[in-house]
Amino acid sequence: MHPKNRIAAAGAVLALAAGLTPAVATGAGAAPPEQSDLARHGPRVAVVVPGASPRHWDPLTDDKWSFDGNQVVLTEPGTAPSGPRRPFEYAVVTKGPELSSVAISAQVRIDEAVEVTNRDVIIVWNYQSPTRFHYAHLSTDNTIYPHNGIFVVADADRLRLDDQWDPAASRGAAPAITDAEWHDVLVTHDTRTGRIEVRLDGAREPLMTATDTTLTRGRIGFGSFDNFGRVRHVGAVGLVAP
Repeated sequence: MHPKNRIAAAGAVLALAAGLTPAVATGAGAAPPEQSDLARHGPRVAVVVPGASPRHWDPLTDDKWSFDGNQVVLTEPGTAPSGPRRPFEYAVVTKGPELSSVAISAQVRIDEAVEVTNRDVIIVWNYQSPTRFHYAHLSTDNTIYPHNGIFVVADADRLRLDDQWDPAASRGAAPAITDAEWHDVLVTHDTRTGRIEVRLDGAREPLMTATDTTLTRGRIGFGSFDNFGRVRHVGAVGLVAP
């Protein structure tokens, strides 16, 4: 999907989730709304489209990242942090305001060898600090608690939230990414109801769902729990956090 169409589709999903007026939402075949258009319908709505530049991204560890054309690249695995169990390495978008209800669109790729069964990348949102954020873990493996799910880190070890996880069977949603190709990702969070949905490759139905209102504002980001990969064409549409 063209980057503009992905952002437009994200806006349409957010409009349905967060109760924005139809004039603010744009269809999947339309250009994304501009700040001036959104301002006419409500000053609390923002579109954030970061460039692939250190001016727009703040990594945990600068020397593990590169900015290659339109790609933001985590070049090697991170190091386990002290404190609560949580993803090792990520970069947070610094462009634009903090967002509340949000729809995030991006293309992601896992660069770890496909033979590695626990390979992953993550989409981050509601980032407030290194120990307070949500993330969607997109993995080749779906058979253990920390893989291929929706999680919150709230000053404690990451907590799994998704409805698809069956602890008795030790199995979650179908593996999100099993190859070395690019994949479209759309993550939405309606902070009024707590509803979270994660879609892959334009699917009508979400791969993962959850409900959580632990965190309701913050910034978006990208990274990996303990592997490496890359992202491009990142865009977010959201309500500006008060």
